[in-house]
Amino acid sequence: MNAKLDLVGVIVRDMPAALAFYRQLGWDIPAEMDKEGHVEHVLPNGLRIAWDTHEVIRSFDPDWRPSEGGHRIGLAFLCGSPAEVDALFNKLTGMGYRAHKAPFDAFWGQRYAQVEDPDHNVIDLFASLP
Repeated sequence: MNAKLDLVGVIVRDMPAALAFYRQLGWDIPAEMDKEGHVEHVLPNGLRIAWDTHEVIRSFDPDWRPSEGGHRIGLAFLCGSPAEVDALFNKLTGMGYRAHKAPFDAFWGQRYAQVEDPDHNVIDLFASLP
């Protein structure tokens, strides 16, 4: 039997702050979802991403505690060009999101940058170099 990846889950402290960040990456998430404890969004390729608050996780796992130390997920967003990597990085950091790595030309052939979402997960922005 082969399992198919269907959903990526992200645990968040503050749902409105988390969704605001991902809206800046182009995801159309209705504003009324900000008050929910569990939110799902279907990407154009059919993959679902979901956000759950700490409280929702504790509702079925009372002993759950957030991990400490590095980020808990890795998401990478393909941009249309190296200039779009720079523009999106500048937009996000200009809005107050924390830079993790400023845009640079990586040895593996990509323009690459990293920003942190409100839960300090490091989010990659990248595009192929010409």
